[in-house]
Amino acid sequence: MNTVQPQTVKDTSLEAKGGKPVIEIEHLKKSFDKQDVLRDVSLMLFNGENLAVVGKSGTGKSVLIQCIVGLLKADGGSIKVFDKNVSSLTSHELNELRQKIGFLFQSGALYDSMTVKQNLEFPLRRIKKDLTENEIEKKVAEVLENVGLTDALHKMPSQLSGGMRKRISLARSIIVDPMIILYDEPTTGLDPVTSDEISSLINDVQKKYKTSSIIITHDIKCALKTADRIIMLENGEVYLEGKVADFEKSTDPFIKSFFQ
Repeated sequence: MNTVQPQTVKDTSLEAKGGKPVIEIEHLKKSFDKQDVLRDVSLMLFNGENLAVVGKSGTGKSVLIQCIVGLLKADGGSIKVFDKNVSSLTSHELNELRQKIGFLFQSGALYDSMTVKQNLEFPLRRIKKDLTENEIEKKVAEVLENVGLTDALHKMPSQLSGGMRKRISLARSIIVDPMIILYDEPTTGLDPVTSDEISSLINDVQKKYKTSSIIITHDIKCALKTADRIIMLENGEVYLEGKVADFEKSTDPFIKSFFQ
């Protein structure tokens, strides 16, 4: 076990500029079969920022974002999204909150029996029920253009490469105009060139849609390219929180093993 004490380099620049937290997590705890995965995690995601959460496998990164959207129930601590305590929401209220959050699953989670067009139409028909067929068609075309895959409209997921599947999954996440996007290992399984393209796309989405995002990743290049701030988890706790420069200049051997 690492013996160096956790550090925090508080970055108040976003708060000082008037940015408000859209997610506030305090002392979050989650265990499975008596094994502590999240021991004590506190963080904030500010309006309009990309926050990368990095760390070794098994440090609870994916568990963290599943707790945020209520897919997993925390054992302790609190999670507020848009000032609403997730644990106290009714099923109806939780579903309403989820409609404001885009979730990019590590696997992509596309429906294999549906075409790309049908995959994109599905959340629109479920969430934006007042849209006309013409409006749905325009929205599908818009998001496909934004992810650079206008020619994939009638393809099946099985006909897509790994990078294309990620792009379509991202298109499906943004098609309902979410205010927050949670990325779960967006570059896993991709070659370096495609990984870099996905990282660039994450930045493009942030600028175009003004989203606030948490990017769960073990890909340090992705974190460095996309993040306004980075949080490193270790042993279920925040080991270091700060700007990219704080990680790059750190002399801590544990930090250096990731970033240098």
